[in-house]
Amino acid sequence: MVSSLDEKRLEARRLPMAAALDKMEDQETSESAVESQVEEEGPVESTTHSIAQFSSKLRAMIRIRNKYQAIKKRRAEMAAGLSLSGSQPRSTSPKIFTFDTVTANSPPPLRNRKKKKKKRRVLFPSSSRRVVPTKESSRAKSCLVMLSLIVFLQVYNAIENLDDHVLKYDLEGLEKTLKREVFGQREASEELLERLSDYLSTYVHNKPLVLSLHGPTGVGKSHLGRILARHFRSVMSEQLVLQYFVLHHCPLEESATNCAWNLASRISEIVTLAEEEEKIPVFIFDEVEFMHRPLLDTLHGFFRSNRSSEYLNVIYMLISNLGQGEITKFVLQNSSSEVSMGRMWLRRDLGLLLRRTLEKHHPLWVETDIVPLTLLEKSHVMDCFLDEMTREGFYPDHVHIERLAGEILYYSVGQRQFSQTGCKQVVAKVNLL
Repeated sequence: MVSSLDEKRLEARRLPMAAALDKMEDQETSESAVESQVEEEGPVESTTHSIAQFSSKLRAMIRIRNKYQAIKKRRAEMAAGLSLSGSQPRSTSPKIFTFDTVTANSPPPLRNRKKKKKKRRVLFPSSSRRVVPTKESSRAKSCLVMLSLIVFLQVYNAIENLDDHVLKYDLEGLEKTLKREVFGQREASEELLERLSDYLSTYVHNKPLVLSLHGPTGVGKSHLGRILARHFRSVMSEQLVLQYFVLHHCPLEESATNCAWNLASRISEIVTLAEEEEKIPVFIFDEVEFMHRPLLDTLHGFFRSNRSSEYLNVIYMLISNLGQGEITKFVLQNSSSEVSMGRMWLRRDLGLLLRRTLEKHHPLWVETDIVPLTLLEKSHVMDCFLDEMTREGFYPDHVHIERLAGEILYYSVGQRQFSQTGCKQVVAKVNLL
């Protein structure tokens, strides 16, 4: 009885295994795996639960194998078809759904991704310490700062020296004196002070300063020369200022050559003395219209810039009434234009007119700076009377001054009156009081 039951159980267990093995005729790997598993178990007793579990695993293995074989076969067929048509194999990766329409032959979109450059890491030796390099200060920078400081100090010192050099001649005091004692020549006084200030600001020059003061009779030329001589003698020694009157020092033409030689030696002595004291000498020549040809030639030689350096640091002033006819005519013709055009504009035109006239007289006026003095009006003549009466101790009565001023002859142009003799007769009329 027992043996027959065992045979029936074995028979029942072999029937499903035989059916499964018939379906897997071409599957060699799986059959061998099943047979080896059956042989290992042998004729031992097992429950129906173990048989069912084994059969479910077997079926899963068979299903997976069949699916793998189908996929493999389909891929082989697709590769063979694409190789015949010459197109690239289609990717079997899953597609992402988008709304963009893609044609069959369009290439796949390129992804513009910029590759980030990897920064190279600085590798330090394992045996050394990682120390941050120190920034060394440049020596050139410090030298540049020092050079800038030196240049600044030099420029500052030069400016201070210029101011000190000008202060020695007290041009501010000279300006106050001219405003107080010279009447009707404000533009000429300002031009004269400007040229003196520019020249006296430095000691070394490449040519001497030659100023030529021209104007009609009585406009204050000689009076201006006396003021300049008095001022520079007060700020410098008297030996450095020469006031030369032609009619007094050299009246005769026969002695002009001897006068020229004496004048040249006198100029050389003063220039040498001024060079030792590091000052600029001043030479004032009045009544130049009476100066003879040898004296003019001698002065012209000193005016040139080809002489030694000590003769270049000199101030020459020439005072004359040369060109007074041109000045009188020009002032009377342009008296109405002074308001519209300005006096400085007219003085510049007058200076050009005088230069052409004076260059014909002698070539030395090519080297000069011309400062014209214009005609005096009636108000200026009244100021001259007031100043002279105050000096003489008279009471400055305005009615009396106006009566004295009315006794002088004038050029009448419109509502303006210009004195024909300037302030020449003021001293004589005050002395008669």
